[in-house]
Order: sequence, then C-alpha cells, then structure tokens
Amino acid sequence: MKKYEFTGETKTVALAGRTATLHRIRAIVCFKGVNSGDTGGWVECEKNLSHEGDAWVYGNAKVYDNAKVCGDARVYGNARVCDNAKVCDNAKVCGDAWVYGNARVYGNAEVCDNAKVCDNAKVCGDAWVYGNARV
Repeated sequence: MKKYEFTGETKTVALAGRTATLHRIRAIVCFKGVNSGDTGGWVECEKNLSHEGDAWVYGNAKVYDNAKVCGDARVYGNARVCDNAKVCDNAKVCGDAWVYGNARVYGNAEVCDNAKVCDNAKVCGDAWVYGNARV
C-alpha cells in the first residue's frame, strides 16, 4: 500500500554532472506524526522513500540519486540524502545536514545542524553527529 503521492510540484536541482527533477510528496494515509494530506519534502523518485514503515521526508529536505530513507527514519529541515546513502530504523537527519556517498545512518542515530556523513561512514546506535562535524 502506498503512503504518499507526488503533488505535481517539481524543482530542478543541479548535481555533479547532471540535473535532477525532484518531486514534492503528500501523504495519502495517516501514520506516526503524519496526517493524510500533509505535504512533505522532495524526492527524485519513489525508490528514495519507502512506502513501508513510518519513514518520512519533511519540509525542504531532499532525497535523490540512489539514496533511500526507510523504516521509521525522518529527514527534515534543509537536509540532503543522496548518492547511495541510506537512512533507516529510527534515525533522523535534520537541519542543513548532508548524508552522501555510501554512508549509512541507522538505529537511533541523529545527524543534524551542518554535519556531513559521507563515503563509507556508518553512524548508528544512539550516536549524535551535530554542529559542523564531518564523519
């Protein structure tokens, strides 16, 4: 069962070597903290945000390329998740944080503020990465 749809609103973003069209999402069912009709953030395609679990992308947050948000993970603020990165379980990515490369954020981990998690880094458990940290 699908939990969101594209609103029809799009934005084009310049990426390294290409441009991508991102689609604003809207919830079509109620789930943890999200009501049917709530507008969410931006994804490039449906594979970026799982229809299972309570995962959600809020506000101006962007998920694109082969990145995936799943489980009960939350991405919000101006955060970006891209490349082959994965955010799952109960993880949160917020503020102006950026998760990219083959990075993984999972468990109850939080990446926020201007933090960057990249390459093959893994942030898990109850870890917090914040401020201007780079992992």
